[in-house]
Amino acid sequence: MTQYVDIDGGRIAYDEIGTGPLVVLSHGMGVDRRAYQNLIPLLADAGYRVVNTDMRGHGESSMNWASETGKAAISRTDVAEDLLAVIEKLGGGPAVIVGHSLSGGSATIAAARRPDLVRAIVEINPFTLTQKIDIGALLTNSHHRRGMVPLMGTMIFKSLRLWLKYLSVAIPIKNADYDEYLAGVAARLREPGRMAEFMKTGQSTPADAEAQAPNVTQPALIIMGAIDPDFPSPQAEGERIVAALPAGLGSLAMIDGSGHYPHFDSAERTAEVILPFLKEHHA
Repeated sequence: MTQYVDIDGGRIAYDEIGTGPLVVLSHGMGVDRRAYQNLIPLLADAGYRVVNTDMRGHGESSMNWASETGKAAISRTDVAEDLLAVIEKLGGGPAVIVGHSLSGGSATIAAARRPDLVRAIVEINPFTLTQKIDIGALLTNSHHRRGMVPLMGTMIFKSLRLWLKYLSVAIPIKNADYDEYLAGVAARLREPGRMAEFMKTGQSTPADAEAQAPNVTQPALIIMGAIDPDFPSPQAEGERIVAALPAGLGSLAMIDGSGHYPHFDSAERTAEVILPFLKEHHA
């Protein structure tokens, strides 16, 4: 059942299941909290209170927020502040934040800013560090090209069709719930204003998260789908993020055969990586 947290500027939608230490989930751009639907029961059954949020402007969260940057954008800092506000409103944690894609960078910022509220972070295929278009990789790496061309086209042409085409590449394992999930994504983005909110995510960069990476003091687990089309080499990107964190804080896990959404298409294997990390770092 959808619940809401009212914070400055709007309200964040979430649902909650389980009891125990708090784990807060935040999805990436252009989808909603249903992206975690296959992972949530595995975390709750293991003894955690799982709060699954919709990013500002997405899902059932409110639209037309004022960005911290003052621009018509949705930045990683904005989402980080929303997550910290949710943690405080729900009892103050501390929590482990699990952030995917854009929200991976937000988890970095939240941990750096409020280590009293964030015990550890899990970043799934995150955009935590600034990126450069690798023309050589686009020419030579067909899988990377198959994902990046529709992704870039989505942002340029504001095209739902191209976004769905990108998702078909980014989710290589088509589970039984794949078609229903994709139909739900499309239906949500056809709602008045939702596509425009999605486009705001493309007006920000990971520079704010990269700047905060050296300030993180809590453990961080980086999870990468091994065939994520967003990166020429997902493993190299994961290693780059671990290296940007203070020495000894970060660790990297790869999910073979999965793309940009391992928490959706490979939930059991993703849980097998996350649960030992939670057991070690989240009393």
